[in-house]
Amino acid sequence: MLRPVEELEKCLAKLPGLGRRSAARAALALVRERARLADPLLASLKIACESVCCCSRCGAFTTRDADPCALCADPARDGRVVCVVEEPSDIVALEASGAFRGRYHVLGGKLAPARRQGPEKLRIARLFERIAQEGFEEVFLALSTDMDGDATAGYIAELLKGAPVKVTRLAFGLPADSGIAYSDPLTLKRAIQGRGDV
Repeated sequence: MLRPVEELEKCLAKLPGLGRRSAARAALALVRERARLADPLLASLKIACESVCCCSRCGAFTTRDADPCALCADPARDGRVVCVVEEPSDIVALEASGAFRGRYHVLGGKLAPARRQGPEKLRIARLFERIAQEGFEEVFLALSTDMDGDATAGYIAELLKGAPVKVTRLAFGLPADSGIAYSDPLTLKRAIQGRGDV
C-alpha cells in the first residue's frame, strides 16, 4: 500500500472503535472519494478543533463562545448535587438516561498508577473548590466499575470524610470493567436511581 495511505490508516486506527481493518477501509474510502468524504471531514474537523473546548467550570465539552457550558448555565438544574464523571462523553450518556438533573464535574480520567496518572493530573482539586464555592449537598460518583474507577471513587470518598456532603456512587447494574459512555440509557437510569452511600 502507498505510504501516505498507510500513515492515514495508522492515524484512523488510533480512534476508539476503529480496528486496523476498519481503519484501512476508511482510509481507502477517504482517498478514493476525496470531494464527497475527505474534504467535508477535514473542514468539520478543523471547525470542531478550533471551536470546541472544555467548560471552565465543570470540564464538559462546550464551544469557546459558550463558557460556562449550557449545563452549568441552566438554572433549572439541581444545584444541590454534583455528578463526578471521568470524561465529557460520560455526561452525554448520563443525559441520555434522563434520570439526572444536577450539576456535573469532569475529572479528566481516573487514578491509574500504572500509567502514572495520580490525583494531581485530574481535576480533583477543582472539584473540592466547587464543593466549597457552590455548596453541594451530595457528591455523586458516577465512575467506571473497574479497578481504577473504584480506586478513584475510594480516594475522593476518603478525602470527603467529615465534610458536610453526602457521597454516593452509581448503583451496581453496570457491567464490571465497563465505562459509563458504553452503557445503554435504561441501565444508566436504573443505576442512577438505585445509587447508594459510599
